[in-house]
Amino acid sequence: MTTTSRRSPLHDRHVAAGAKFAEFGGWDMPLEYAGGGVIAEHTAVREGVGVFDVSHLGKVDVRGEGAADFVNRCLTNDLGRIAPGKAQYTLCCDAGGGVVDDLIAYLYGEDRVFLIPNAANTAEVARRLAAAAPEGVTVEEQHADHAVLAVQGPKSTEVLAALGLPTEHDYMSFADADLDGVSLVVCRTGYTGEHGYELVVPADGAVAVWDALIKAGEPQGVRPAGLGARDTLRTEMGYPLHGHELSMDITPNEARTGWAVGWKKPEFWGREALVAEKAAGPGRRLWGLEATGRGIPRADMTVYNGDDAVGTVTSGTFSPTKKTGIALALLDTAAGLDEGAIVEVDVRGRRVEMKVVKPPFVQPSVR
Repeated sequence: MTTTSRRSPLHDRHVAAGAKFAEFGGWDMPLEYAGGGVIAEHTAVREGVGVFDVSHLGKVDVRGEGAADFVNRCLTNDLGRIAPGKAQYTLCCDAGGGVVDDLIAYLYGEDRVFLIPNAANTAEVARRLAAAAPEGVTVEEQHADHAVLAVQGPKSTEVLAALGLPTEHDYMSFADADLDGVSLVVCRTGYTGEHGYELVVPADGAVAVWDALIKAGEPQGVRPAGLGARDTLRTEMGYPLHGHELSMDITPNEARTGWAVGWKKPEFWGREALVAEKAAGPGRRLWGLEATGRGIPRADMTVYNGDDAVGTVTSGTFSPTKKTGIALALLDTAAGLDEGAIVEVDVRGRRVEMKVVKPPFVQPSVR
């Protein structure tokens, strides 16, 4: 934790709940809470409901005539595939195909797109868009203006319904709402693999909304959940984390996020490099690894096939659901490894046998 880190508008609530903090993307954010810790919070989301403060996520508002077309010429996915009121996972790439960030785009209409990038990359995404914006299109970074609360788990609908908030809209869509005078947006999105919602709330209304969610969730056994559980949950789903599975050195083709690229679009940042790489085949691909015995892999550990180093772990953890070590790893395609192959990971000088699998490790329930 650094003295220069930014704080969520809910910081005092986290302190009162006994949170242990960690620096993440330039923000002091709760890692876990007293009274259970990561495994209890993870289990609450898989079996009941948890509430995360993810206000460190960025917010960038793009407005003006032709704003949606402009964004579509920059980011990888095709906004033409969705209608207003829908959200879309997309990527901001550089000319060489490296990933500046992965983000969610909320399409309001032809003249407005609201973007939620990752915390550490928000300023750079906003800078690149602002530099490219045509006359009449404005790009405004609103990082500190909004809080984001994620209500995730099979009982999440019950919590929101108890507060009279909308719950029936489809996955990857959003709806405007009001909670006791606080205007907010209820999004059917999340990063856990469970049915859930993300609420974009004015910063000055965050405490009131947090308190209401926690109170409404008491009958469902709600738990506040920190970034520790958020990471184990997303790893079980095989969801990428920028700086691990995606980066300026890891392309969408390598990370298996080519589904978020509008390959038929005539224009987006990095198109030429990515199309060429796709045609040639990437030199490495992202796979899942599941331990066959004891041992917990961690990021940057080396993966071996016999005596040959064939890849690197990008994320690794103990899976509270599977009760075993799991990892995401970039493996050399030249090694010819496929699903079911057995490899070894060097875990602090000890070789741990792991099976190559296709994520997710746990069946998703987002819909």
